[in-house]
Amino acid sequence: MHPSRPAITDREFALFQRLIHRLAGISLSDAKRVLLVGRLGRRLEHLGLTSYSEYYRLLASGDDPDEVQKMVDLLTTNETYFFREPQHFDFLRDLVRRETTTGGPFRVWSGASSSGEEAYSMAMVLAEHCLQRPWEVFGSDISMSVLAKAQAGVYSQERISGIPPVCLRKYCLKGVRGQEGKLLIDNQLRQRVRFAQVNLTLPITGVGHFDVIFLRNVMIYFDAETKRKVIGNMLPCLKPGGHFVVGHAESLHGLTDRLRTVRPTIYRKPD
Repeated sequence: MHPSRPAITDREFALFQRLIHRLAGISLSDAKRVLLVGRLGRRLEHLGLTSYSEYYRLLASGDDPDEVQKMVDLLTTNETYFFREPQHFDFLRDLVRRETTTGGPFRVWSGASSSGEEAYSMAMVLAEHCLQRPWEVFGSDISMSVLAKAQAGVYSQERISGIPPVCLRKYCLKGVRGQEGKLLIDNQLRQRVRFAQVNLTLPITGVGHFDVIFLRNVMIYFDAETKRKVIGNMLPCLKPGGHFVVGHAESLHGLTDRLRTVRPTIYRKPD
């Protein structure tokens, strides 16, 4: 532990477990105690606070919503990378290749888009293969700091290994001078992807309807009740006949009876 940071008591840790569950639906196991101290300890130092109880009182008072958002950002940020679990992008490719010109734009939602790699991976697949219909990608997250990174579309070179060479050439620019060692998503592609803050544990309005929803590697942080609530909030946004995709370590088994399994991790809403 950092020498100048206070330790966290069992009671204080329990307070933060309840707070982050209430705000973001996330269940922080006891194993995440080190992560919490590592991430929030910096805020205590920055604010000159001497205990986690003081920090909790500041957050619970409601006087500083910006600090509450910072805390949520620190505890909800997930690791992600381009074309993670590539079979899902192969499925998306095969799906849009079969698309006809009927209907409005083909819309895809990255439901926990983090710093944007998943949403831009979707956009590259659609730009390459969705040739019959206009298309849109929407990315949402609860963390404002990762959404800002996603909108900027700037990534370090070592994070791009999953991008197919043809997409790297067509949709990515190499940083020069001050941006050396960085990669920038091409402006034309960036303009096709919209990002916004959405808390999936609350009723969802104003996002429209989607042909495909990805909600991958985020439900592992939710308890069963929160998972059911999140799926229930998202399903009205999925068009009949649309597909819902979860991460390889996840399943919707027992969480909803409104989707049919296409294959493990991929589900379809009946017509």
